[in-house]
This record gives sequence, C-alpha cells and structure tokens, in this order.
Amino acid sequence: MILFEDALKTVLSQEMHPAVEHVSLSDSLGRILAEDIFSDLDMPPFDKSAVDGYACMISDFPEPATGVQNVVELVISETIAAGSVPKNVVSPGQCSKIMTGAMIPPGADCVIMVEDTEQIGESRVRINRKQIVKNICYRAEDIKMGDRVLQKGMQVSPAHIAVLAGVGAVNPLVARLPKVGIISTGDELVEPGITPGLAQIRNSNAWQLEAQVKALPARPSYYGIVGDTGHGMRKTIDLALDENEVVLLTGGVSMGDFDFVPAVMEEAGVEILFKSIAIQPGKPTVFGHRNKTYIFGLPGNPVSSFVLFEMLVKPFLLRMMGCSMDPVTLTLPIGTDYSRRKSGRKSMIPVIIRNEAAFPVEYHGSAHINAYSVANGIMILEIGTTTIKKGEQVHVRPL
Repeated sequence: MILFEDALKTVLSQEMHPAVEHVSLSDSLGRILAEDIFSDLDMPPFDKSAVDGYACMISDFPEPATGVQNVVELVISETIAAGSVPKNVVSPGQCSKIMTGAMIPPGADCVIMVEDTEQIGESRVRINRKQIVKNICYRAEDIKMGDRVLQKGMQVSPAHIAVLAGVGAVNPLVARLPKVGIISTGDELVEPGITPGLAQIRNSNAWQLEAQVKALPARPSYYGIVGDTGHGMRKTIDLALDENEVVLLTGGVSMGDFDFVPAVMEEAGVEILFKSIAIQPGKPTVFGHRNKTYIFGLPGNPVSSFVLFEMLVKPFLLRMMGCSMDPVTLTLPIGTDYSRRKSGRKSMIPVIIRNEAAFPVEYHGSAHINAYSVANGIMILEIGTTTIKKGEQVHVRPL
C-alpha cells in the first residue's frame, strides 16, 4: 500500500504525448489548448467612449469655484453611433454626441455623461458638471497586438471563448479527446433498466464514470458488465486495452475469493505500478499500463469509484491532454465538529461549501453515493487526524 501522494505522483509521471487537432470555436469549450493564443489586434482597437454622452475638449471647461457647477454650452457638430467613423474634428466650443463604444472623434479628450447634460434644441447642449471625468477607453489599454492572451495547457472556459473570438482564433489547436473504455465487473450487477433480483444490485458505476468522463471532457466507451470469471474478463480487458488510451474498470480489485482483476490484468500483459492506496474510500485501487494504454482498477463501491476518479483519474486524463492547470484546493473553516474512528488512511469526506465554510454531509460509507448528490466538495483529512473542531481549517477540493 502506498500513500495517495505517491500514487498521484506515479500516475502523473507517466510519459504522455497528446495528439492534437484543430476544432471550431463552438466546439472548443472544455478542450485543452495545444498552442499559445496571441492577439491579432489592439484591444480596444481605437479610443472609444465608455458612456453615452458628449465628446468634448477639457479645455472648454474652466476650473469652477469650490462647490459651483461647471455650466458650459457647446455646439453639437455630429452624432457618432457605435460602429461608425467620426466625420468631424471637435474644435473649441464644439462637441459630438456619442454612444457607448463609439470611436472618439479627433480633438476630443473627454466624454461627458448624458446624465450631466441638457440638450437645447437640435444643435446645442448645456453641460452641468463640477468635475470632468474622461470616460474614454484608450486604444490597447487592455491588450496590445501580439500579446499572448491564452496559454498552452489551459482548459477552455466560457470566458476563454470570448477571448478566442475577440482575437479571431476561430479554429484553435487543442488536444484530441482521449478514448476511455469503461468496464464493470460483478455477478451481482444488472443494468439500470432491470429490476434487481435477490442478491443483485443495479450497476451505477459505469454510468457515473461515463458522465464524469464526458464532463471532463473525454470520449467514453462502455463495454458492459463482465462476470467474476477470468476468461470473460480477460477477453473484455484485452479488447478495451486495444481500442482505448485509458481503461477504467470497477470491482474485483479487492482481496475476496472472486476478485480476479489484478491477476487478469497481469495475464493480459499489464505492468502493474501499484495495487492499493492509503486512502479511504478507495484503498484497493490498481494502476498499470500495457504499452501506451493505461488502466485503472477502481473499487466497486460507487463512492470509491467517484472519489478516485475525481482525485486520481481526472488529473491523469487532464495531464494526458497537456493540461498545465493544477486542481483547485480551498482552505476553509469547517462548519461543525467532525470526528472519525480510524485515521490510518487519508480520508475523503463529502461536504457542502456554504457561507465560506465546509459542512460535512450525512455519509454512511463507500456505498452511500447519495451523499454526493448534495455535496459540492470533498474534504481531505490527513493520516492521523481523528477530530476537527468547528472553525478549524480544512482542505477541500470543489466538485
């Protein structure tokens, strides 16, 4: 049995060479960038108005006496809509009516908000203002042409989509989604659409893992349920290893009389790198590879497979795609006293993050997947920790 930190280090140290492809902007959400993205223009591309109002010359406004309004009347030379180019130069005693986002006309060096003005007829405006604010977004004040705006290895978020669109990166180069095979083992399992018989249970692990893989995103393929017999299991494992870059197998990895998975993996030519981790839940977790295909043997209990995917498999898949971002871990006060009986392994506890604190949810052990239907975080308790008092700091991985 190895420490979780050593298991994670082993998993992430594997040699990986992600394949890449160009995708459309609309298909890039969640993908891992395989190139740096540079801006092809200045942002803003021109001096533009930050408000609706009147583009003026500051020199037209004398410094007012203390507490006195600055009242000035100016001639309106034109109206400038967003997307149009100014026709006139603003001269002393003149201004241009301007809309938010419109180009500042030559000669103007401030924009007076419309709220501080009173239009007099069609061609004049009275401005009442104690203090002059420029209200101009200047060319290239956000981004200069040639600036790197997104970095290789980033996972594309909705905000990144806006950045890609803004710099014209409509076909970014990204890592190809890895193919992930999913296998469930156990004679007691039936699929969700079947009413379980006596001593049977519905297979939830495969569908949970498929959803986690899709959310990453990656490309899952489900190989069905295999029974607790070596021959059928070997055939399915061989097929999944041939057709995927990663295989996730649940069940059959413990020490029971019918837990054949580690032995079958070795028969299939898998080099096993570890067989158990000092973590709760998830101790009987197996990891290995055959050539360039990797396989995780996860415990059959649904919480174990869920947690081990989030803490071990997900970082591996992201790293496989060249992701340079480390998972976010928060340090939060615990919202209530918490204790556990055994502390020989690192423990993962479902929590609700609320009001900047972590509150453990009711949790009955590694079969109680319902706890994670309300949890939005995993609290990490280190080996040797048995009791935490309300208000003490804990580490939490958001879900």
